[in-house]
Amino acid sequence: MEEWLRGLRGMILESLARHGLPFPVGRDVCTGWAEGLGLARGGRRILYTSCMYQLYPYVKSVTGLLESLGVHRGGLRARMAARGGSLARFLARPSGRDVERSKAILRSIVSLLRRGGVEVGYLYEEEPYSGALLYELGLEDDFARHAGMVVEALAGRGVEEVVTVDPHTHHVLTRVYPNYVEVPFKVRSWLELAKPTHANRRVKVAVHDSCLYARFLGMYHAYRGLLDAVGIERVEDPYVTGKDTSMCCGGPIEAVAPDLSRSVAELRLRRLSALSRTIVVVCPICLANLSRAAVDVEVLDLAEVLG
Repeated sequence: MEEWLRGLRGMILESLARHGLPFPVGRDVCTGWAEGLGLARGGRRILYTSCMYQLYPYVKSVTGLLESLGVHRGGLRARMAARGGSLARFLARPSGRDVERSKAILRSIVSLLRRGGVEVGYLYEEEPYSGALLYELGLEDDFARHAGMVVEALAGRGVEEVVTVDPHTHHVLTRVYPNYVEVPFKVRSWLELAKPTHANRRVKVAVHDSCLYARFLGMYHAYRGLLDAVGIERVEDPYVTGKDTSMCCGGPIEAVAPDLSRSVAELRLRRLSALSRTIVVVCPICLANLSRAAVDVEVLDLAEVLG
């Protein structure tokens, strides 16, 4: 495991240096979703995706590949993976459906913001990655350096307000960055600003909570309120969906222990599916991990329900 972690750090840092992202994919992967939306380039208020939803198809694909390689179990396959020199050698091709789905989610978020009278710009290829994965893997020194570069890049482009689209980015910007660097801009979540007017689906749903949104960011009721506003019926259970009792999707450890990550996801899905066969998530990592393990249940992002 230690060997794999060292190799994983090296591959992530190499990819960040070459591509600006934790995975070796082109910047067009991050920006293609915005085509035709008429989003201004930059501005005082920007939508900051950190390429999280755009990378969800790759996370889903790569996690399955790492699982098949057995990278966390040691032995020859793990050594080959850790010493491969570039994650690109092992980057599985994501499904076209997942790629288009990630674009549609972000487009829906823009639409929901506009319904609330909120216009945002976008930095396109100049948008930096937040570095959340570095922090979550415990690579503190690497994260601190990266955070400084991100703040400099955003502030240098005149950004005064950042609107985030996922819990991992929102968490590091609001709760973690200030421990390492001064953050000179305001940070809001799209959940605070969206104004849904109707639902795309009329089904009973079970909500899978983002641990970060629910327990650390005080947004447990924010996304439930958006579902309630458009008449979506929620099936709740004090143990399965409670603020302090619901469990993780298993996503945070997908790169370190993909087999264990799948096992956690399968357990989580069993408990949620007892409430409803339609599960709503509010995080791209949860979407990737739960949908990878889903059998006979539908996993939808909140923006897919509201957009």
